[in-house]
Amino acid sequence: MIFQSVQFQDVKEGYTMPQTIDAKGQWMQRVLAADTLTGDKVVNRQKEDLGTIEHLMIDVEQGRIAYAVLSFGGFLGMGDKLFAIPWRALAVDTVERQFILNVDKKLLEHAPGFDKDHWPNMADRTWGAEVSTYYGAKPYWS
Repeated sequence: MIFQSVQFQDVKEGYTMPQTIDAKGQWMQRVLAADTLTGDKVVNRQKEDLGTIEHLMIDVEQGRIAYAVLSFGGFLGMGDKLFAIPWRALAVDTVERQFILNVDKKLLEHAPGFDKDHWPNMADRTWGAEVSTYYGAKPYWS
């Protein structure tokens, strides 16, 4: 997801703010609050709506985001299917305040998912490797 990074010095505050480039070539902060990302829209490269980010799943032992839980397919929050999207499969678009997942909408419609009452064991690396392979991403632990 990170293409390039640089440090900008904030003259007024006197601290250095790490920056990186987003999916559209815009500068953005490298560290963001998780609650600023939940609820964000997810689209593909064709600008088709794929759903919204409901949760960020953090591997607390490694200190990194493992998956974004995407909600897709329901109506007014009813009947939504949830998908664990590998964090590495997403790109940030800060201009539109959304994420880009480079998959066809049909692929997502047939993706392995779950409902709000039956979550998979996201710490299971066999499951994680299958999910990562499905989305063409490297597992977060590799």
